[in-house]
Amino acid sequence: MPIFAAGYPQRRVKGDNGDHPRTPRLMNDSTLKIDRRFRGPPFSGNGGYACGILGMRLGAVATVRLHAPPPLDSALTLHPDASALRLCDAERTIATARLATLDLHAPPAPSLEAAEAASAHYAGFASHPFPGCFVCGPDRAPGDGLRIFPAPASGMDCVAAPWTPAANLADGDGRVRDEFVWSALDCTGFFAFGPLPDGAPALLGEMTARLDVTVRAGAPHIATGWMIGSEGRKRFVGSAVYTADGTPCAVARATWIVVPPGTAGAS
Repeated sequence: MPIFAAGYPQRRVKGDNGDHPRTPRLMNDSTLKIDRRFRGPPFSGNGGYACGILGMRLGAVATVRLHAPPPLDSALTLHPDASALRLCDAERTIATARLATLDLHAPPAPSLEAAEAASAHYAGFASHPFPGCFVCGPDRAPGDGLRIFPAPASGMDCVAAPWTPAANLADGDGRVRDEFVWSALDCTGFFAFGPLPDGAPALLGEMTARLDVTVRAGAPHIATGWMIGSEGRKRFVGSAVYTADGTPCAVARATWIVVPPGTAGAS
């Protein structure tokens, strides 16, 4: 069964030489696996990556809601309809995705130098609940993890980190694949409010992302995250990826849920 039904939009993204079409990758069947490389916690997929592998199939803007921790190395089934996708592990729904709009604009970025200075103070260097996280884990080697280490940027209401995507994240033309841009947007948003003072974990609940400009492998970029608000155990954050000169490439709004220690998917 094909992943795309007739009528799914083709996304257009601004590249180095103007707009060029970006068609989400089709699969030969309706199953996929999340490789252990793309983990967040030790036994489940990174939330942003899991959202990205669905969001990239829907077009320029999508909302993905996680209903359960994405399992690793398991055959997961995609169930498409005219405007949405559902990812299942047997009968259990792992995530749902739908076309969306996102009325959120990236604020001015800190300079690359300011992002580098901020990242030196990354809290995860001293203590990290998931040091093997694909995106922000300090135990991941260059070229294996994204190694995005956000920390408060001096004089700005955001966290920031530099990010130079590795070549193995890109297609043959050097464009970083969409699921890895979603990944970068994920953990950067978490550090807008985390780590929490009492060490309580938080899980990504829902993410809406808009990818506007191509992210290029081998080129320095800036990743930022900022608080939007909170309600009970929910934390609402924004995040963005920029080119080194501050041009926004992608922006996201996410809802995180603070959960008790020991909650499934938080360990």
